[in-house]
Amino acid sequence: MRRTIPTFCIRGARCAFGPQKAAYASVTITGDRITDIRSTPAPLQDSQFRRTDIDLSGFLLLPGFVNAHDHLEFALFPRLGNPPYRSYIDWGEDIHSRFPDIIAKHRSVPKDLRLWWGGIRNLLCGVTTVSHHNPLWPALEREDFPVRVIRRYGWGHSLALGGNLRVARTITPEGRPFIIHACEGVDEQARMELQGLERLRLLDQYTVLVHGLAIDRAGCALMRDRQASLVVCPSSNSFLFGAVPDISMLSGIERIALGNDSPLTAEGDLLDEIRFAMRALRLSPSAAYDMVTVVAANILRLEDSEGSINETGVADLIAIRDRNQSPAEALETLSMKDVEFVMIGGRVQLASEGIMGRLPFEATQGLEPLVIDGWIRWLRAPVKTLLRKAEEVLGKDEVQLGCRKVQIQAGSEVANVC
Repeated sequence: MRRTIPTFCIRGARCAFGPQKAAYASVTITGDRITDIRSTPAPLQDSQFRRTDIDLSGFLLLPGFVNAHDHLEFALFPRLGNPPYRSYIDWGEDIHSRFPDIIAKHRSVPKDLRLWWGGIRNLLCGVTTVSHHNPLWPALEREDFPVRVIRRYGWGHSLALGGNLRVARTITPEGRPFIIHACEGVDEQARMELQGLERLRLLDQYTVLVHGLAIDRAGCALMRDRQASLVVCPSSNSFLFGAVPDISMLSGIERIALGNDSPLTAEGDLLDEIRFAMRALRLSPSAAYDMVTVVAANILRLEDSEGSINETGVADLIAIRDRNQSPAEALETLSMKDVEFVMIGGRVQLASEGIMGRLPFEATQGLEPLVIDGWIRWLRAPVKTLLRKAEEVLGKDEVQLGCRKVQIQAGSEVANVC
């Protein structure tokens, strides 16, 4: 028997078509793709909605965000360190000396479980695609994982801790990004790492360096010449080293994206990172918008229009309350609490309490409620089971995503909304 391909039409929302452009439109999704976008002169009236429509009137529809750097298995860890440090090597040695019990306790949470919480942490802030800087663990390839994790890439930890980087680069799929921490610190060793990578012939148009704090003008020129890309994580750099990247100098590098790193060092989630970057790096809203959408997608060699809303592109979409701002301006105050709808590949993955009542019955099936800092989101994930298993190790009411406590709503059940 042929399986029916689900079709939804999102109506009533103002849709983002770039950092400064938004217009009212209806967006038809068939399967996992956007199959039609039609402009409308104004928000629709209630009488114009059909049973299978998703009414997002009063909302701004954005492309799902692309998080260019995370370590998903550390999502439940607290921020650790006694900064400032000179390099990531100093930090690593220090936290293993100072906090062995905390590290051991969190590592005793099964890795698959920690990875799922990393996916949920990203989903809650509107990330639909994430670059995980570690091996592609089997759990990340499951079709029911909360967010899309890039699967075709190469990686090394760093020049100092990455083992045989030439071999790692050789086995990277052709035409795919090779991602490595580099120049993460403020000492001479951090500054010289770029030259070390150059000597190993690891810098080219597929190389993606993460952090780049110690890159100087000569390093920028080298990266520009080799057409290498950069992912910055400024709140992590600020915490560890008391410094942030000089974005005016780094602007000579053609492609720069933003990643949120892990809670071990970061300010919070990707939305926290965006706001931090706007303040600390003096990024314009448009630049920040591009760094978590089209530029990040380009750096990671994504091929399904991730980071944009396009006909024939993948249906990765998020919705926030429309305050009559440009899409880029909305990022200036946007936080996890503002993300009320997330769709990944045509499937609703997250909905607020208010959005649940607007969804067709079939779109709500399998969603479970999670309480984050007192507010509720319905997620396509087995959150009751995930939380119970994490609490078995970390303790009752001791599970946090960054600084946000997560709980299960008393008496909650899987969605069965009529």
